Amino acid sequence: MIDKVDNIIAESRRNAEVRGHSYRDQALKMFPWICGKCKREFTRENLIELTVHHKDHDHDNNPADGSNWELLCVYCHDHEHAKYLDAEESTTIGNNELERERSTSKPFANLKDLLNK
Repeated sequence: MIDKVDNIIAESRRNAEVRGHSYRDQALKMFPWICGKCKREFTRENLIELTVHHKDHDHDNNPADGSNWELLCVYCHDHEHAKYLDAEESTTIGNNELERERSTSKPFANLKDLLNK
């Protein structure tokens, strides 16, 4: 019985050590628990809402010095990825004639006339 408990404890410690080497755990040890965009501070109670953002969007690029990471809250992280996707989408839509027409439109061109009426 004692050997079984000792094995469980040893395995638990090994698993904790492996988890401690993940890039999120490394980033949480390296950086203050503050969102890099909105500057919101985090504690152990809400730390799950703090994520690691890969600056170059390559999740396989995890240098040990953390130079490709920044801690962002879930909201700022979503916003960063939305900006990236929007930029990517705008380069593919550029060939669409309708989109080109919209991007050159001047919606406020006759605003002064409308306000004078």
